[in-house]
Amino acid sequence: MREIQAVPITADAYAPFGDLLDTSGTPDKIINQGKCGRYHDRAQLDFADGRAGVSLFDAEPRAFPYLLDLVERHPSGSQCFVPMTRAPFLVIVAEDKGDVPGVPQAFVTEPGQAINFHRGTWHGVLTPLSAPGLFAVIDRVGPGANLEEHVFDTPWTITAPT
Repeated sequence: MREIQAVPITADAYAPFGDLLDTSGTPDKIINQGKCGRYHDRAQLDFADGRAGVSLFDAEPRAFPYLLDLVERHPSGSQCFVPMTRAPFLVIVAEDKGDVPGVPQAFVTEPGQAINFHRGTWHGVLTPLSAPGLFAVIDRVGPGANLEEHVFDTPWTITAPT
């Protein structure tokens, strides 16, 4: 069994794989009669031959240690996971190594953070760490297949951050 320790997510560490969405810093604008801070354009949505769709996912919570045996990618569109609760979740990504994933990396979000996977990024499935696992997902809706899966010959064990 191969082991990877999850680490807290940061925008810099996650940048090669996608966008970390949060409300750090000051809002770009104050709107709604001064009652709302707008953190503008936080994700680089990218769709080929389709449009953005918003779906709701209700995923079963997982726990550490987490067994990773499958990753997937979406070659025709980015995919954004926005939790509908203020709970952290596990994010697993891997560099592309000639149409197969490289060594996975694992991150844990802070409450209130969301992520966007760049188009074509190998990633683990939606992995909430507590119930409810309710997420809004913004991804490509369009013709043709937009899912590739890779099953690891030898699974990885993802352990909790220290």
